Amino acid sequence: MSTKPLEGRVALITGGSRGLGRAMAYALAEGGARIALVARDAEALQISAAGVRERGSEAETFVVDVTNEAEVEKLQQDVLARFGQLDILINNAGINIRKQVQEFTLEEWNRVMATNLTSAFLLSRAFVPQMKGRGYGRIINMTSIMSHVSIAGRTAYSSSKAALLGFTKALALELVQDGITVVGISPGPFGTEMNTPLMNDPVLNAQFLSKIPAGRWGKVEEIGQLALFLCSDAAGFITGTDILIDGGWVAQ
Repeated sequence: MSTKPLEGRVALITGGSRGLGRAMAYALAEGGARIALVARDAEALQISAAGVRERGSEAETFVVDVTNEAEVEKLQQDVLARFGQLDILINNAGINIRKQVQEFTLEEWNRVMATNLTSAFLLSRAFVPQMKGRGYGRIINMTSIMSHVSIAGRTAYSSSKAALLGFTKALALELVQDGITVVGISPGPFGTEMNTPLMNDPVLNAQFLSKIPAGRWGKVEEIGQLALFLCSDAAGFITGTDILIDGGWVAQ
């Protein structure tokens, strides 16, 4: 790939304030894209934005609840007013509530579904009309190995991520004639804030590592480089599918 394969592109990343979202923002910035960072934590967003600017790219932050229809509609207006276009949409916002099914409240279940699934629908619905007709577009939905397999205590999370994978496939077929690709990235265990409780628990950490053939947690930079490739012209024939990046977990 060119050293700046995304020169002239604008990317929006939800959940861009930390973890995988921040790593993808940095990688795409290094690839030449201007970055719109979206999350609810204004302070953390500013840290991500500073990192993007250090990499020589423009960044703007937007404090938005991506499960709120009105806020997403305003985000669409604000992003286009600031950047004039949107080429890349990365639906990365997500939460995980770990409980046995009988312990879930309906509010908790709905919160997981809204954050992990409905937000991707709202963002796609808002930005797809503007992305059409330009011969290029990229939508990346952060699915999960829990789209494919599961473990106890993940009923809400697995359900939301499996549904997001179905959404990815259907949307890809809707948009393929417009030159817009839609791809899922299914991370395995990565060293992010979401997994800090597991990593800090010696017993649970050992259990997880025993299930990863690669024998380690993933590095967030590895997700960033995958996202950069998928957004490049070199990946224009990849759509409607899901890419596992899990150290071999699902291959077992």
